[in-house]
Amino acid sequence: MNYERLFASHSGRVVRAGLIGVGQFGASLIAQAKAIPMLSIPVICDRDVQQALSACQAARLTNTKICENSADAKRAFDTGALVIVPDAALLMELPLDVIVEATGNPEAAVSSAEAAIDSGKHIVMASKEADSVIGPYLSHKARSAGLVATLVEGDQPSLLVGLYSWANLLGLDVVCAGKSSEYDFVFNPEAETLTWQSQTTPAKGLGKFWSLPEGQIDDAIAERARILAAVPQRTVPDLCEMGVVANSIGLKPDTPAFHVPIARAVEVPEIFRPRAMGGLLAETGVIDVFNCLRRPDEQSFAGGVFIVVRCDNPETWEVLRGKGIPVSRSGSHAMLYNPSHLLGVEAPISILSAALLGHPTGGHAPKPVVDLVAKTNRDWRAGETLAITNHHHHEVSGLDPLLIDAVPAEGSSPAPYYMAAGRPLRTDVPAGTVITVDMIDPPQGSALWRLRAQQDELYAA
Repeated sequence: MNYERLFASHSGRVVRAGLIGVGQFGASLIAQAKAIPMLSIPVICDRDVQQALSACQAARLTNTKICENSADAKRAFDTGALVIVPDAALLMELPLDVIVEATGNPEAAVSSAEAAIDSGKHIVMASKEADSVIGPYLSHKARSAGLVATLVEGDQPSLLVGLYSWANLLGLDVVCAGKSSEYDFVFNPEAETLTWQSQTTPAKGLGKFWSLPEGQIDDAIAERARILAAVPQRTVPDLCEMGVVANSIGLKPDTPAFHVPIARAVEVPEIFRPRAMGGLLAETGVIDVFNCLRRPDEQSFAGGVFIVVRCDNPETWEVLRGKGIPVSRSGSHAMLYNPSHLLGVEAPISILSAALLGHPTGGHAPKPVVDLVAKTNRDWRAGETLAITNHHHHEVSGLDPLLIDAVPAEGSSPAPYYMAAGRPLRTDVPAGTVITVDMIDPPQGSALWRLRAQQDELYAA
């Protein structure tokens, strides 16, 4: 695909985008956008205006103006200053084409996305937490208004949807689609240790299982997991992202908690194939996640996306194996992949596609296929709050994530993870229980809960 030609007929146009949320994603978008003639980001919102100002300064953007109210923001905008505001509502009053939502806060993200559509602006959602709850409804609401609500390039859901759609167009039979977990499992064979982020843990005996045996691989995969039990092998963001993908393309997990094997990249086509052929899958046409195991001298796959396809023409795939494509030992399956995601550096593709082409870079019309829900791994007492304790990963300690078939979020039905997070419990909940809607105290005036009810009503009909 020649991207320059894709947008060539719009070369005289400048898309004006407002950014909400200046974390790593937002900061990288600010820095990259200044190199793109077709894109301007004249307004940035973050509750911490100094953090937003620092990101602008790091990108060598100097003509900035912090504004606290609508009148000041409009005046600064009209003079050509880069406007920084603490309140997302101020963006909706300015002449912008697109809003990029990157706060990661589900409630704030939903409010801003709804306001953007209501004010005639396209919405690019980097906040997958909100998308996991009401993404299909936002897409429907935008389409009904002649606008686009889209996932964002630079984050795994959009990249995986793109890879999957490319494979479908080529007639490839996708057996499994997924991603690597966000951080590699880096094994030092001499010291018999493993490093994950900044944490180093003993990995005695892992070398014995560096290569998978011929035939059934369950025992070897289980031994790797046992040896590395001290390292997190299943995270909420991974299941959240794959839930968004499932709602975009219709694939479901093979098991609600995923298989999440610890695997070297070259083993992926060996592992994610049917059990009858020696793999882990009970079904095909599924989504999953693996934890990338590698040595320090090997290339990272952290956060990359992949598809495993069936090799219907053995001669072709033997040629491709010789060109470095990972193919299973029997030659029956192969992995095709994109090993990197570039955060805000790639996001302009989604912004320009929405504003100039009228197309999302994620699923065109996502539907509620799965819900990310929470299962307790300890006893909880009435009155305890399901508080997010890991703010980087937006996880609640004491809850495990599952992806299950989507149902209306009401009564005794499972509560979507980010509707439950932050809410107090109405009742005692023993370990091993899926949190249901009637177990939690609902918030007053929540846009997230209101739009989820509208989504449930829309798709029930």
